[in-house]
Amino acid sequence: MGKNSDIKVKVTEDGSHTLFSERFGEHYHSFHGAIQESKHVFINAGLEDTSSTDLSILEIGFGSGLNALLSLIYGEENNLQIRYSAVELYPLKSAVIQGINYPDILGFAEEYRLLHDGPWGESYNITGNFNLKKLEDNLATMNFKDLYDLVYYDAFSPDIQPELWQTCIFEKVAKACNPGAVLTTYSAKGAVRRALQATGFEVERLPGPRGKREMIRAKKL
Repeated sequence: MGKNSDIKVKVTEDGSHTLFSERFGEHYHSFHGAIQESKHVFINAGLEDTSSTDLSILEIGFGSGLNALLSLIYGEENNLQIRYSAVELYPLKSAVIQGINYPDILGFAEEYRLLHDGPWGESYNITGNFNLKKLEDNLATMNFKDLYDLVYYDAFSPDIQPELWQTCIFEKVAKACNPGAVLTTYSAKGAVRRALQATGFEVERLPGPRGKREMIRAKKL
């Protein structure tokens, strides 16, 4: 997200890095802790809550690759087969990625490198359990070809990118979800909840990560 020249690496309260986009005027993660936020919203409330050992994940906003790395690590530790697709309109360049400290904290340095260095638009294996397909595309105009069991909705906030939080966008995402698929997002706005409900999701509000009172988890009916 954002041009590389306007992306700045920042240290969050848990010691992990986030990125600040001057173009959008927003951080990629909570300043209370990038890793703790991603784990809370997408791993604990999403991936850990699934019962399948073979699943397809869609991420809206690949960004720094933190959600993908945490999913890969969780999958390796729990012997899950994961097919991971990510939509990102503004891929980061290697100079930015090399300054991010996730491998220093989490390990899996080679896997993190492969998450970013692999080709766009093609499926490729990071490990025997984790397959990645990165899509450099605009969510507002693209069409999905696959179906997903879990969605990480991690676009910039509704105040910054309102066009990505409209009912028509969630309708597109809903059509790409298998019955029973789960969507998690850090946002808890009423407009987001209503848009999800209008497109066939059952919505619940959960306690948010540090610094945020609530978040949303939704299930495709």
